[in-house]
Amino acid sequence: MKKTLWFFLFLLATLHMQAQERVGFFSRDAVLRALPDYMAAQASLDKLRGQYDAETQRVEDEFNRKYEEFLEGQRDFAPTILQKRQTELQELMSKNIQFRQEAARLLQQAEHDAMATLYAKIGEAAKAIGKERGLAFILNTDGDALQYVDESIGVDLTQDIISRLR
Repeated sequence: MKKTLWFFLFLLATLHMQAQERVGFFSRDAVLRALPDYMAAQASLDKLRGQYDAETQRVEDEFNRKYEEFLEGQRDFAPTILQKRQTELQELMSKNIQFRQEAARLLQQAEHDAMATLYAKIGEAAKAIGKERGLAFILNTDGDALQYVDESIGVDLTQDIISRLR
């Protein structure tokens, strides 16, 4: 009798553990692209990128104009004027390079900030769904991180997360 009782307790514990081992998975990229906030963030980033591109083009045009003026007049310039103009061109080129680097850094930071908010929303939705369904953990399938999931223990939550966030 005692052995039978232990066997049933062991069986019950095993069944309970199997129920807790259910796995959820989803594609964060698919969820992200389905969100209206993603489109707004992309539009904002595209606008900012356009502004930086326009400014980059403006300073390139200014540099090219000054360089052409330098080339046209270099035969006629006095040595000190020639040296001054060369220094101005070098400084302008250096500033243009610094601006491009700073613009790239600022664009990357703006994208990171915009996506961090969306990633946090996705994470919270996944966490809530995981708790509701009693899942042990939820995996992101992007980047070939998850090659196979047995459908008897894994459940695709992509559409559930999209629905919750809309």
